[in-house]
This record gives sequence, structure tokens and C-alpha cells, in this order.
Amino acid sequence: RLGKFDAARAQAQGIPLRCWNRLQHGETVVEDGVTYTPDMVMGAARRGLSVTYCTDTRPTPMITEMATDADLFICEGMYGEQEKLDNAKKYKHMMMTEAAHIGAEAKPKEMWFTHYSPSEMKPDIYREEISKIWPVKFARDGWTKDLVFEDQ
Repeated sequence: RLGKFDAARAQAQGIPLRCWNRLQHGETVVEDGVTYTPDMVMGAARRGLSVTYCTDTRPTPMITEMATDADLFICEGMYGEQEKLDNAKKYKHMMMTEAAHIGAEAKPKEMWFTHYSPSEMKPDIYREEISKIWPVKFARDGWTKDLVFEDQ
């Protein structure tokens, strides 16, 4: 995410007001033969927001990479019973324990399970077992979350 625009710096350098918006959006502007660059008026880059959503797959290193330090990691938790591992492999799904291990390695700020097997009538019965691996919330239909930039 781009840094914060510094209007005082822009004014001090005599940058025309009509150039400010384009500079704020990362564009270099040439005005009356003078070149203005974003680094003249922008602060240091700021951390953005990251949401990782993953379903209908077996565990892969790419999932861990994409979920690392995510603000929110939403991942399938198809099966809780270890006896269903063969089904998970056959139909390209993850066990709740496998997904939780990805969370433990990726360390997202928050992790939700979703996309449960219809055979899992009460998926949150695995909460205690899963929480020993990584803290996971068992999402339900209609869940939402407001994500806020850290510097606001």
C-alpha cells in the first residue's frame, strides 16, 4: 500500500495542486517541463490488508505461503474424523487437522474453518482438538468481519 501523502511537502516544493492526485496514486507527473515523482510527496509504504481463502484442495506449500501473516485466513475444514482421511485425499479436501497445521505454520492473525462435509453435523465438536494445533474459529453462514488498516 502506498505511503501517506504529505501535503506540506508538496506545498513546500511548489508542486501544483492539480498534480497532487496523480502523485498520490503513484504516477510521475510532468507539468510545465518539470518532473514530479511520488517519492517527493509520499511517506514510506504502509502495510495493506491480506485475506487468504482456500477450499477444495489438498494441503500444499503455496497455501502456507499465501496465508503467512494474513489478516484473515479462511480455509476448508472438510472432515474432523481422522478415519475420513482417505475420502479427503480422494476428493481433494483437507482434514481439519491438516488445515490447522497450515495455520500454525502460516500464523495468520485470525483463521476460520468453512466448507464442512455434510456428514459433519456439528463441526465445532473438534474445537478442543484443533485448538491444540492453532486457534481456529468455526465459521457459519453469514459471518462477516471488518478489516481495518493498522495505521488508521
